[in-house]
Amino acid sequence: MKKILAWFVALYYYLQSSYRMCRARSFRVDDNIYITRKGVEINVYPGKKSRWDFKVKFREPGKGERTPAHVHIIVEMYVKYAYNPDLTLKLKEHILEMMQSIRPIDYFPPSLQFFQLQHVEPFRELDRVGEFTVEFLLVVTELIAIQEKTNYPGGSLTESLYRDFGVKDRFTVIQRAVLGKSQFGRKS
Repeated sequence: MKKILAWFVALYYYLQSSYRMCRARSFRVDDNIYITRKGVEINVYPGKKSRWDFKVKFREPGKGERTPAHVHIIVEMYVKYAYNPDLTLKLKEHILEMMQSIRPIDYFPPSLQFFQLQHVEPFRELDRVGEFTVEFLLVVTELIAIQEKTNYPGGSLTESLYRDFGVKDRFTVIQRAVLGKSQFGRKS
């Protein structure tokens, strides 16, 4: 009887560990979505909010991996806005156009749906200021938009932040980015 019980206990732990290994996919080369011209790797990992959820992370050359937050992107946009308001507002409109074309996904890893390298050229001047390049912002913002549309088809914090950028005061927009509350009351 003890041997049978021990066998069931071993089987239980074997199945449990096998399940965890299947669920916790480790980093693979194909989870690398994009590498910018400056060598910044943009990667995705499985998330937990839905079956197709993913997390976006990036690694700059010689640095550790980081997760971009809404507040990082919006503050970067304000830095670029202080340098060249007209061009930054054109970038905002380009991003809003991109967000209109984004669709939810039912696969992993995600792929870029809108971004093309030539989209960067009209905004290259904005790379003179801030921490992130326009290329980086366009790719990361698109991935975050895909993630949000996949998990929250009825709302998007990122899109609402960009709509408010340059319209509402900075404090309001940055505060919403920090708190992570969308217009629909969901945390993204």
